[in-house]
Amino acid sequence: MIVKLAWRNIWRNRRRSFITVTSISFAVILALFMRSMQLGSYERMIDNAARFYTGYAQIHANGYWDDQTLDNSMEFDSTLMSEVDGMKGVEITVPRVESFALASYGSKTKGAAVLGIDPLREEQLTRVKSKLISGKFLEDGDKGVLISEGLASYLKMGIGDSLVLLGQGFQAMTAAGLYEIQGILKFPIPAQNDQTVLMNLSGAQFLFSMEDRITSLALVIESSDDVDPVVTDLEQRLDTAAFEVLGWRELMPELIESIEIDNVSGRIMLFFLYLVIGFGMFGTFLMMTQERKYEFGVLISIGMKRRLMQWVVFLEMALMSGIGVLTGVAVALPFLIYFYRNPVYLSGESAEAIEKFGVEAAYFFSLDAEIFINQAWAILIMALILGFYPLLVIFKLKPVKAMRES
Repeated sequence: MIVKLAWRNIWRNRRRSFITVTSISFAVILALFMRSMQLGSYERMIDNAARFYTGYAQIHANGYWDDQTLDNSMEFDSTLMSEVDGMKGVEITVPRVESFALASYGSKTKGAAVLGIDPLREEQLTRVKSKLISGKFLEDGDKGVLISEGLASYLKMGIGDSLVLLGQGFQAMTAAGLYEIQGILKFPIPAQNDQTVLMNLSGAQFLFSMEDRITSLALVIESSDDVDPVVTDLEQRLDTAAFEVLGWRELMPELIESIEIDNVSGRIMLFFLYLVIGFGMFGTFLMMTQERKYEFGVLISIGMKRRLMQWVVFLEMALMSGIGVLTGVAVALPFLIYFYRNPVYLSGESAEAIEKFGVEAAYFFSLDAEIFINQAWAILIMALILGFYPLLVIFKLKPVKAMRES
């Protein structure tokens, strides 16, 4: 009976209820868009770093990650690779040789990250073939190299030109070679796009005088949720005195730290957003209470208990808050799905300014269920807390005075 009375009261004044529900819905929509865009950007940054370079986990020789030199590389063990390939949660392992060298063409020279890869396996991790914008992708036995767009632009090179690489190999051996450019790649991460050279694994081993050695085994893992179990399983299987196994959090500590710092600032902004939204919602509750003072005074005068009236009004607040939250989610969800599938890419000066910080110039959105649950609950609880104002007015209301003033 009380619920039915509260429901009828809501629709007795449709305009007032519409304003209240709309203010709550607008609050939910704003909070969802802000949080979805923030968490979507974090997910994209992590996915870019993991999928385009490090992988979600790696196996190294013990001590390599702290001192990343070729002298701390490990022997290429095909038996180990086959064993890891067969583990639950692991799709495939990707052997690599990673080092640095001076890349030179004509009078131009620049430091470059040289990556020796198995083309077929690397494609399953980084989808590097899709980054090819001109030329031909690497195949087993190819002697040429692929070069990133930014590096090619700096050195003023094109397909068919010869790139000179000069660096230091395994155990201080001289690393020097002349390679034909057979393809140009474009990476979304600016730092990667400005300094990357890819070649066949065997070619990198020859260049750096490290036959049958690699610097890392990157793992393609079925789901990011499987990373921790896979890392734990590997640590139990492998000789930890000879090998180290690191998950993506250990591989990208600077990225994780920057995300955590930005997340704190995002929460502070969200708090102020809630504060502004709260004042707007309180304004609608205040208006509703002032408009109904005469009604409250009459009901108390004819014998309705204040506690029962408070309970009815609280149910009204709860119902309108619930409708507002559900409406906000229903309105926001199609837009968030659209932007999740179609990120907003920036261009011009704004894109250049963002890319200088090593970030992809685009807005990405997340559809993580926690976003909807957390924001919906936050707005709902805030609405219910603000809804205590009319209850307080009813508690202190003097019927005769209320009816005269109204």
